Amino acid sequence: MNSEIKKISLDGLWTNNPGLVQLLGLCPLLAVSNTTVNALGLGLATTLVLIGSNVTVSAIRHIVRPELRIPVFVLVIASFVTIIEYLTKAYFYDLFTILGIFLPLITTNCAIIARAEAYASKNTMFHSLIDGLMMGLGFAAVLILLGAVREIIGQGTLFADAHLMFGESARWLTITLVEDYRGFLLAILPPGAFLGLGFIIAGKNYIDRRQKRKAAQPSYGVEGTAQASA
Repeated sequence: MNSEIKKISLDGLWTNNPGLVQLLGLCPLLAVSNTTVNALGLGLATTLVLIGSNVTVSAIRHIVRPELRIPVFVLVIASFVTIIEYLTKAYFYDLFTILGIFLPLITTNCAIIARAEAYASKNTMFHSLIDGLMMGLGFAAVLILLGAVREIIGQGTLFADAHLMFGESARWLTITLVEDYRGFLLAILPPGAFLGLGFIIAGKNYIDRRQKRKAAQPSYGVEGTAQASA
């Protein structure tokens, strides 16, 4: 894999993840992640908007005057959000009603505007596409993980209401992990979202610190080990 593409992918999925490192777009991330399906729906919508806006901003970067770039970027993002919103309303109406205001609010998602300004406006269309894809997937992964954890703890299920996204034939995807589970209300309320995201961020930071300590440890070859033993 090309080193630049590898770096972009690692940044979006882990090193510079919008939800875990940049801490951008937390409002929809915390509000919609009460179930896995809701999180998946918003995550896919955000990823598509990121890809479309990044590619478009990169394509017009040489013809947009510097003093107009932010209004133009917002207009581009709003156009893609409108397209996604109408498609969701047409084909996934029940999911559209659940996502509510947070679907059009993707327009003001700082993560999308930040990528348009910081990356797409300075790089080629191909690299901007990869950046939008990986940043979107990284954001969606956090959404889905948080949604899954909150749904399991709060309702004892996984992929509840899968038919909202995949049709009536997907009802079998719903997994009941605990029979006659009375639920844990805190997990599906906003405070539970804050706590869940905090634990996920803490886990990432722990893994990063562990990798740094491991990388900092001196490595000895066979000869070095033998000399150390002597």
